[in-house]
Amino acid sequence: MARRDLPVNGLQTFLVTARHLNLTHAATELCITQGAVSRQIQALEAWFGFPLFRRHARGLSLTPRAEQLLPDLRLQLEQLYHLTERIRQSPDQLRLKAPSCAMRWLVPRLVAFEQHAPDVHVALTTTLDHRRQLEDFDAAIVYGTADSGGETLFDEELIPVMASHLPRPSEMSDLQHYTFLHPTPDTKDWLLWLNQHDLTLIRGRNQHFATMDLALNAAVQGFGITVADIHLAAEEIARGRLVAPFHLTVKTGAAYRLLHRADNLPESALHSLINWLHRPDPPIPSAG
Repeated sequence: MARRDLPVNGLQTFLVTARHLNLTHAATELCITQGAVSRQIQALEAWFGFPLFRRHARGLSLTPRAEQLLPDLRLQLEQLYHLTERIRQSPDQLRLKAPSCAMRWLVPRLVAFEQHAPDVHVALTTTLDHRRQLEDFDAAIVYGTADSGGETLFDEELIPVMASHLPRPSEMSDLQHYTFLHPTPDTKDWLLWLNQHDLTLIRGRNQHFATMDLALNAAVQGFGITVADIHLAAEEIARGRLVAPFHLTVKTGAAYRLLHRADNLPESALHSLINWLHRPDPPIPSAG
């Protein structure tokens, strides 16, 4: 047998037989006859040029050279299996998890990505859970600080935004005449922005929301003014539905970050998605 004709089936049969050390048990697992197992092992021994098993009355034992071969062979075939699975599955679907608050930033990019790579489907799962585990997803966007792991997509940077049809405040002190929409049940985001710019305002009317996305929806409807991440609000500003009456921002120290499973294939679907999500954002629309 020519050395280039690697007997892959025989290698798999060897691994199963080495685990059982019994031809009958190996044949049962492989769903072939005991004779077929024996013939594949003999062909593999001829290919290697040395025996793999010692035959005994009550079973088999590995030869010293087979014992030396077994760990590396098991590892290489496992890697080959994972490689072929990734290649086989990648044109069909990638599993991505992201917090619901990131949808305004993420969805336009996914639409553009699937137009760029029509053979790749990204199955998106939204969540309110900010746990940092990748779980059984190919990639996940998480919100947190640098210790959350992963790679930074963008830093959270807060700016006040309001519906474009509302009268705009001419001075920052005029903000106190609007209903304050809070993107969290507490008031920390608004307080962070106000403190950064040395403002103390009477916040007479307040509405609290569970997520920034809900607060942005309320702002678009004209219910008041919210403080939101400038990247998440950029799409609505570009459409003219929201305006940012002041250009002053504040960074919170948190970021939206990307976790993903290991992938060393530069042309894989996952690698393409990772690169796409890391593409620079278009310029933030003017807030004027």
